[in-house]
Amino acid sequence: MPPSAKSGGGKSKSGSGPGPNQQRTVQTRSQKAGLQFPVGRIHRYLKQRTQHNVRIGAKAAVYTSAILEYLTAEVLELAGASILLAFLRRLIFAPGNASKDLRVKRITPRHLQLAIRGDEELDTLVRATIAGGGVLPFIHKSLTSSIKPLPKKPE
Repeated sequence: MPPSAKSGGGKSKSGSGPGPNQQRTVQTRSQKAGLQFPVGRIHRYLKQRTQHNVRIGAKAAVYTSAILEYLTAEVLELAGASILLAFLRRLIFAPGNASKDLRVKRITPRHLQLAIRGDEELDTLVRATIAGGGVLPFIHKSLTSSIKPLPKKPE
């Protein structure tokens, strides 16, 4: 018996695809996963970095992209919060210059340093030196305690 035109086997589903006159919309793997990070590029990088041509599954790239996107969003959110905190500090201590800092349009390495070191979990994850990040502000308690005035000597 010859195979019919509508066979049930295989991956082709008859009638489900676009017709001959319809254009098929291309959807990237990032769009399918609902991510902003490029799944295809990360998959390519994962394949390049393996030794002995080990097979890298498609889900590995999606999972890695999701992790990278989450960590990036977390750091950027904290860096934006550190910019706001710096603005509030300057508003309290130097009210004249505070209005200039609210219009910050760039996140500098200093903002990233303050955000990462301010978060306990990210600090343990990122144990690297951030170039241009500076150091965390720290003044020892013994230096800030009020010093009692010396008693006056009678003359």
